Amino acid sequence: MDNQTKNPAGLIACLALYEIGSTTLFLLAAEAKQDAWIAMTIASLVGFFLLSVYLAMHRLDPERDLFALCRAYLGKWIGTAIGWSFVGYFAYESSRNLRDLVELTSQILLNDTPLFVIALITIVVVANTARYGARVLFLCSLVLFPFVVVGYLLLVVMLAGQHLIHAVSLLPVLENGWQPIFKAAFPSLVSFPFGQTILFLVFFPLVRSRAPGFTRSVYLTYGGVSIFLIAMNELILFVLGQSIAEKVTFPLLESVQLIEFSQVFERMDILFVFVLYLGLGVKLAAFYIGAATGFSQLTGIGYRKGVFVLGAAIFGISFLSPNYTHHIWMGKVVTSWFTIFQIALPLLLFMVMKIDGGKKSSGRG
Repeated sequence: MDNQTKNPAGLIACLALYEIGSTTLFLLAAEAKQDAWIAMTIASLVGFFLLSVYLAMHRLDPERDLFALCRAYLGKWIGTAIGWSFVGYFAYESSRNLRDLVELTSQILLNDTPLFVIALITIVVVANTARYGARVLFLCSLVLFPFVVVGYLLLVVMLAGQHLIHAVSLLPVLENGWQPIFKAAFPSLVSFPFGQTILFLVFFPLVRSRAPGFTRSVYLTYGGVSIFLIAMNELILFVLGQSIAEKVTFPLLESVQLIEFSQVFERMDILFVFVLYLGLGVKLAAFYIGAATGFSQLTGIGYRKGVFVLGAAIFGISFLSPNYTHHIWMGKVVTSWFTIFQIALPLLLFMVMKIDGGKKSSGRG
């Protein structure tokens, strides 16, 4: 797959949109109540540590992606098996984003359209992007990023202009102690969304990552997005209050629907759906490309052929849950297991790479 690009800006924009993804669709750390921001802060710091590990792995062997690293340092058989597990993980995550997008579309825009029709159209559109590889996704992210920033900024300004934000919901702090905070942060919040940057070990070798300021840009982007996600999560509580926010399906959407500018703006929820689509689409495509990259490397099948095979698999997996309630429940069940791919396996690989001392690095023969 020829995706070499010298400009890391596209990867940085993709990282930002990827981390936002579907995160604003949900109320995170609901069990921590008004202390959700503390739980998210702790989880984001753990995610920052994990990201530093991923970047350190990349610096040790900058020419190899995640799948090549597994086979080079863990051996052919073990490395291939772990590589396949990452393909399955990325494909499943892609299918979850597909189902989120389909359900949102069905409930807000196309109530009478069958879910499989919406899913089929979506996967075809995303597959068309994925077949051109990560380079095109990076370029698309550069174009879409300003729209997402402006869209969310408008929503916050309008909520504030309507006097719907009540910061009193933030108090009292630590009313129930630290236990619910740590319970909310580990492992759920670490896994989603902060630990999902593991995917970018597939993408780091595609850019000129040794350019001055690349690592700093990645850290700043992660930090900025983390603050944004914490703020948006708190915004839900400020507008709806804890009791309502944890009961509705799409809490931020419910908040946006409270905006009323008589005879000027109507259906502001469409703006929210628009910016959410952009984040969801990028995240869906990123996981899709990650899975297709691994599938192609591990099977020897051409990348574009692998895209179509993975597209069919992602489409099918997205309907494993019979309804959206089961889909959300299943997400909570599997999230704790995903730390295997975000923490356990990367740390194992990192330790092996450090012990090896870079002797297997592609740059040293």
